[in-house]
Amino acid sequence: MSKGQPPVWRAALFGLCPECGASTLFDGPVRFQATCRACGLDYGRYNVGDGPAAFLTLIIGALLVVLALTLDAAVQPPLWVHVLLWVPLTAGAVVYGLRVAKGALLASEHQRQAIEGRKVDEPHD
Repeated sequence: MSKGQPPVWRAALFGLCPECGASTLFDGPVRFQATCRACGLDYGRYNVGDGPAAFLTLIIGALLVVLALTLDAAVQPPLWVHVLLWVPLTAGAVVYGLRVAKGALLASEHQRQAIEGRKVDEPHD
């Protein structure tokens, strides 16, 4: 990591450019900018994809279901309380979790200078 580059955890939590540390990583809730407006780093060269989405959704879903069942067993609130509580909490947790996971993956790829693998033809004997 060179001077000016934020650590992976900080870039992920705050949406910082992994090269210069400017807050330019995201163009929307979970979509990356094309390039950093401050240093010109091309975010499109990193293959983050939607890999974190499935795992994150399942993990957050499992945690929230456990919390909802615990609340229901302890207090037995009406159904509308569950809807008002868990629907926005689930949406917020998934969106913020995706931002953090995708930001961490991109920053990690940048820090390790990851590139796509290419097949190299070896000479035959």
